[in-house]
Amino acid sequence: MLGGTGEARDLAALLVADGVPVTSSLAGRVARPRLPAGEVRVGGFGGVDGLRAYLREHAVRAVVDATHPFAERIGANAARACAADGVPLLRLARPGWTERPGDRWHRVPDLPTAAALVRDLGARVFLTSGRQGLGAFSGDATTWFLVRTVDPPDPADLPPRHELLLDRGPYRREGEGALLDAHRIDVLVTKDSGGALTVAKLDAARERGLPVVVVDRPQRAAVEQVSDAATAAAWVLAR
Repeated sequence: MLGGTGEARDLAALLVADGVPVTSSLAGRVARPRLPAGEVRVGGFGGVDGLRAYLREHAVRAVVDATHPFAERIGANAARACAADGVPLLRLARPGWTERPGDRWHRVPDLPTAAALVRDLGARVFLTSGRQGLGAFSGDATTWFLVRTVDPPDPADLPPRHELLLDRGPYRREGEGALLDAHRIDVLVTKDSGGALTVAKLDAARERGLPVVVVDRPQRAAVEQVSDAATAAAWVLAR
């Protein structure tokens, strides 16, 4: 299993409970990740060829791509590797967020577009898109950013005017609202990660009528997909 998400941990627990040998592969980008049940490996494979070699060496009978919705590179590599060797592949992806009444969303295709847009929406931005891609905002010398990441980002990627907040979800609406108020935030930037762990910031922004820049998910390889761990576990057990 290509993991690193809550859904991946849920699936690993279900499979281990059913006696299925599971190895979860984590990218290693988070310093202290929450570890799933079963075996765990950390680090990349060395591209498609490296992943194919790993699948053959370990006689892998099925692969579940349960990576983050924005981890498009490993998803593409998994699709190519599994197709080449005839290994069944399933994508486990939580649904994206849905706009609700009162939301003021501005959907954009990528982080550079988000960086260009925030200058027109406000002066104090809560940036919650993670440390990957922060460099898209590093050239903005006028906007002030509250940057929240799990692990410290590369200082070169940070915008000139910022405050860095290291924190990990789940978050609550009350806490997110207090954060917005304390820092006088007038724009929120987020990726469409989906899920309940970080949705509270959207609720808090809606209550305050704040504009939210939502970065759409990248296109992923066309493979069979489910949205919950129980369905994914049934798929694995059938194989």
